[in-house]
Amino acid sequence: MNSFQKILDSFSVKSTLNPKIWENANNAKKATMKPKVQKALMRIAEEFIEYLGEDVFVEDIVLTGSLANFNWSEYSDFDLHIHVNLDDENSKLYKEIYNLKKQIFNEKHNIKIFGYDVELYAQDTEEAHYSSGVYSVMNDEWIERPKEFDIKIDRSLLEKKIKMWSDKIDEALTSEDTEQLEKIKSKIKEYRQSGLEKDGELSYENLVFKYLRRSGHIEKLFKSIDKVVDKELSLERKIEESASQTK
Repeated sequence: MNSFQKILDSFSVKSTLNPKIWENANNAKKATMKPKVQKALMRIAEEFIEYLGEDVFVEDIVLTGSLANFNWSEYSDFDLHIHVNLDDENSKLYKEIYNLKKQIFNEKHNIKIFGYDVELYAQDTEEAHYSSGVYSVMNDEWIERPKEFDIKIDRSLLEKKIKMWSDKIDEALTSEDTEQLEKIKSKIKEYRQSGLEKDGELSYENLVFKYLRRSGHIEKLFKSIDKVVDKELSLERKIEESASQTK
């Protein structure tokens, strides 16, 4: 099986929650997080909170995403969200700082539970989040229990959408135009957001984004942007361009 088909197959919906994480995994109404998993996630969250800084007021620590739902797969990770109450006046600044710290923390640490990566986020309590499975790790209880669903994905349509966006990114990667690269990055973000708002986690838009992330396209795009920006800021390039203009 090639990687394309393998990733597509990972979008299938399971009949149970992940049994490594949940007691009574085959019954969402009775499912509870296994104590050892809950304790491990709390320890990880506390380490991240300490890294964010002593002024952080935490309202909750929640697990969301596919491992809190029926669409988990080998590509899943623990989406651990630290709900913080941001100062309204400086919320934009705090979000930028927390996003930067989140990125550094996740890159610095390689934390896994049962082989799944643990990804941490600092999320404003007022920020909208679209997920049908949300578990409070702090309070050890469901905020929103996942529901079993039978979703029919038009595989042919999904493949066409994936190809369209893969081609767009591949084309952008051949460019050294920062504006073009950033434009594609913004469009992908808006595309995914519109799907989440409209049809939730299993919207075509979100599945396309998941494919692009799992296939490495998103990472390549981000690295390409960094590379082009580095080139534009390099002193040697500026000197060479200046010299060529004076000839």
